[in-house]
Amino acid sequence: MRNSLSRQTIRRTLCAALVCVVMPMALAWTNKPVRILVPAPAGGTMDVFARLIADQLAIEIGQPVVVDNKPGAGGAIAVQAMRAAAPDGQTLMITASNVLTEIPHVMKTNFDPLKDVRPVAIVARAGMVLVGSPNLPAKDLKGLISYLKANPGKFGFASYSTGTSSQYAGMIFNQQAGLDLQHVPFPGSPPALTQVIGGQIPVMFDGIVTSKSMIASGHLHAYGVAAKTRSPQLPDVPTMAEQGYPDINFSNWLGVVATFNVPNDLVEKIHATVARVAAQPKVKERMMANGFDPADDQPPAQLAQAVRDEYARNAAIVKAFHIQFNQ
Repeated sequence: MRNSLSRQTIRRTLCAALVCVVMPMALAWTNKPVRILVPAPAGGTMDVFARLIADQLAIEIGQPVVVDNKPGAGGAIAVQAMRAAAPDGQTLMITASNVLTEIPHVMKTNFDPLKDVRPVAIVARAGMVLVGSPNLPAKDLKGLISYLKANPGKFGFASYSTGTSSQYAGMIFNQQAGLDLQHVPFPGSPPALTQVIGGQIPVMFDGIVTSKSMIASGHLHAYGVAAKTRSPQLPDVPTMAEQGYPDINFSNWLGVVATFNVPNDLVEKIHATVARVAAQPKVKERMMANGFDPADDQPPAQLAQAVRDEYARNAAIVKAFHIQFNQ
């Protein structure tokens, strides 16, 4: 009797384990290798994020997931490669939303972000923070504004590129705080932060991903997170909204997009699989460790509307501040 029960228990356990292994693969959208395009060079922040998701996605679908870096032209090279592939879900792109909502306003990209690309799944968010030189006498936002106003015509604010949320947030802050800071763009965060740390330029809005470690080490001082709610990455730093600037609310989401003509049912299957990956505790832990905030899941249609809304908002900012188009 005991041996019979023991055999039954073992059989049930093995069957349950087999279901756990088979179910994710059965629910996946493909039984073939998947190619993930990344519109950024290997080793960068977006590439690190893409490889994290690709590694777990390969386990989830039981197929190889190959990361293919296609940097350049504001993301257009990667988008064109995705559009040239068959719309069968085998070629996808992992990107930051600014490739769709910011860059096309200031750079000729040869694709329409609202017509040629389908948002599929959001995985994480990358917030922004106003940082300044540790040598500044001001230790809070109110003091910073007072100091900058007391020295008119002397200072500027850095950004990691023209036509990005780094510039948008800086220009709104400049206007609403009544400052006269000159915009000084750089080709990326590292060279801009070098100038801020050295005190040549007092402040900039930078991504939390790139600034967090330097804030922790005392090489940068954080004055406010560009959001309406505090970031889990910098829980002790007040938001700009808390301090009277609710319009300074910028972040990029990171996630998966597909070419525009991938069928709806396939988009839904890809979304469901990516959402399962993003919900795993070990994935969230690794995202947090790399400076990203986990994001609430959004259905593809809702995410597409969010892209349209953000695109329109940025278009209005570009027009209002006369930001020039870069050829």
